Amino acid sequence: MSTMTFLDLQFALRILLAIVFIGAGITHFRPAVQRTMAAMIPPRLRVAGPANPRNLVIFTGVCEIAGGLGLLVPATAALAGVALIVFLAAVFPANAYAAAHKKRFGRVAIPFWPRLIAQLVLMALIVLAIL
Repeated sequence: MSTMTFLDLQFALRILLAIVFIGAGITHFRPAVQRTMAAMIPPRLRVAGPANPRNLVIFTGVCEIAGGLGLLVPATAALAGVALIVFLAAVFPANAYAAAHKKRFGRVAIPFWPRLIAQLVLMALIVLAIL
């Protein structure tokens, strides 16, 4: 009977996180999701041109997919993990904006404090996965 080592648990955690991020990233290419996520970008961060809200949603989807895939490759797992932590911090203003506008975003608008705690827990899990 074998027992799982810390490295086995780390690898399993990287697989789980990869599934979460790749799955979330794929949703960014669904038109209805794009509209909702684009609307979540706070007005002060909206710009015209190539960095418009819809393109930012597509870009963040690509980032999530790339980060998730990067977690699966030992040579890139640490870099991907750091990039995903930065990513989570970068997209938090959109989540906070949605939380402040519950009537507009409905169930997508997770309340601020639970969302912040969830983001921090996810960041901590990423750190554990790439140590």
